Amino acid sequence: MTLASRLNAGETLLTAWSGVPDALTVEIVAAQGFDAVTLDMQHGGHHEDSILRSIVPVMRADRHPVVRIPVGRFEMASRALDFGAEAVIAPMVNSVDEARRFAAAMKYPPVGERSWGPSFAAPRAGSKDPVAWLRESNAATVSFAMIETRAALDALDGILETPGIDGIFVGPADFSIAWTEGATVDGKLEDMMETVARIAGRAKAAGKHAGIFVVNAAMSGRFVEMGYRFLALGTEHRYIALGAEHLLAAARGSLKQSQPPKASGSTGY
Repeated sequence: MTLASRLNAGETLLTAWSGVPDALTVEIVAAQGFDAVTLDMQHGGHHEDSILRSIVPVMRADRHPVVRIPVGRFEMASRALDFGAEAVIAPMVNSVDEARRFAAAMKYPPVGERSWGPSFAAPRAGSKDPVAWLRESNAATVSFAMIETRAALDALDGILETPGIDGIFVGPADFSIAWTEGATVDGKLEDMMETVARIAGRAKAAGKHAGIFVVNAAMSGRFVEMGYRFLALGTEHRYIALGAEHLLAAARGSLKQSQPPKASGSTGY
């Protein structure tokens, strides 16, 4: 099943978030229990070559490859799809015009203006029928426009109505900066949660998907109740830190329990 078909079926999907531009590291991340792996070019270190190479271990692990492109790099959306990505997240989509430009890069005509050239994507997916690929690709690829600013919030209905935009993805850290007019950065900010819920509700009413980066995994259920179905959790830094913390705590706890008895101080003579 594709990412699109699973989202259309109402599944809740969890994606890992990769910023280390190394296919071997991505292979390890993809082997974990996530449904998808998002390769981050905006704030992560991924670049065109690492995207091209890192999508392979994601697909081999039977995970869905997703790419977040840099701000305004809509041409990279087409390249990510040609490399085999199933979905693309575009940051800082603050207007209907930007949404249209993003959609144009994501979809083949007549919906968009994406040019033909799935030289890597089609063989990686096992497709040998170019006509079928063309016919099915628009529905099989997911375009997420990120909502991170007050301008994006004001333009939300127009963004959701844009042909070729399949969903929105909330960046709570940037949204909190915009929400507080630069006073703080807090992806868990309670004061903005009602609006965050309304964003998901408006996406659902428009028949579009809603995704969000979850700063605190314990909030996942709350976001699902709001209507978010594509949840991003942590980064490699967080996964390593949590794993090391767990292992060290277990090891040190065991060492305390197995301390050798203290010597009596007597030589026995």
